[in-house]
Amino acid sequence: MDKLPGKMEDKSGIGVHYVDAYIKPMNVKLEDGTAIRCKRPRPENHLLRRRKKGEGLMRRLDVSRDPVVMLEAALQEAARAAGVELLVEGGALFLL
Repeated sequence: MDKLPGKMEDKSGIGVHYVDAYIKPMNVKLEDGTAIRCKRPRPENHLLRRRKKGEGLMRRLDVSRDPVVMLEAALQEAARAAGVELLVEGGALFLL
């Protein structure tokens, strides 16, 4: 939360510093060898699982000006496109 606009200079309008800090720990390799990667190439997020890829756009005008709300909506969109369900609970992310 320290990287949200207002606490940190951010000219992007979508809180890119917050987004980058949030998605960095999502790049992991699961016990079964499945690689999970999440990256922010532009104003969209990509969630990759095995050979499935999902994209979610950071929609400031359609969703919210709040980067927290915007990021969750973009990640949910990317997860659906990749064929998985994303659950955010208790400060943890779960792929189902």
